[in-house]
Amino acid sequence: MALIDFHCHLDLYPDPAATARKAAEDGVYILSVTTTPSAFAGTSALAPEGGRIRTALGMHPELAASRRHELRLFHDLLPTVEYIGEVGLDGSPPHRDTLTAQAEVLHEILDACAAAGGRIISLHSRGAPEMLLDMLEFEPLAGTFVLHWFSAKPVIIERAAKLGCWFSAGPGMMASRSGRDAVDAMPLDRLLPETDGPFGMAQGVPLAPGGGGATYRDVAALKMMSAKEVERLMTSNFRRLVAAGPRGPVRDLTPDVVRSDNPRG
Repeated sequence: MALIDFHCHLDLYPDPAATARKAAEDGVYILSVTTTPSAFAGTSALAPEGGRIRTALGMHPELAASRRHELRLFHDLLPTVEYIGEVGLDGSPPHRDTLTAQAEVLHEILDACAAAGGRIISLHSRGAPEMLLDMLEFEPLAGTFVLHWFSAKPVIIERAAKLGCWFSAGPGMMASRSGRDAVDAMPLDRLLPETDGPFGMAQGVPLAPGGGGATYRDVAALKMMSAKEVERLMTSNFRRLVAAGPRGPVRDLTPDVVRSDNPRG
């Protein structure tokens, strides 16, 4: 099975090094997102050289206001990466008071990505999906947008799809009726698997990177397909995203699952 996890917080597991080693041994492709620019170096060190783990440069919206001073480091690191995440907006009650600051930070990030030639960007949207889409519509040259855990109404998902957005979903999202309805409304040819581990859980236990293929099985049940069909579809989606995704002048980080017709796993 070709396991892909397009949104995972490797550095936030209880034993990040052991988790990364096991994922590498299992051949899981991971987009290892970070929550602050200062976490990037340590998180990058978890990824074996030449392996299938890629580290994204992030500024989580929950931390954007308090860590705004790290934007200078973000700008310094941006030329060395082709993935950005986790970034976005959080309008949920605990973070609504900082939404204006979050938007200012995100605007600067999107503007920098556009100036750098575009990046593949994994985005958080809890409590502010329409505001986020407004910002993405304003900055189309920032890159290719992948909406992580986008549990929005179908009409908002349709708008996102028309803007060219991609989507990543996992077992945690699909544990609720609203989450399943959202995934059902997403275009299958732009859907990617994620775990959001260790925050994403199954039966109260944090999902390991890749989730053992749980996303494939969940989407298969939702769409009345086989898990193998979903795996092939999502692997094809992933290859298209990475092969066609905009990149500025960064070193080649194309993972072997894109190069090979028979990915390991």
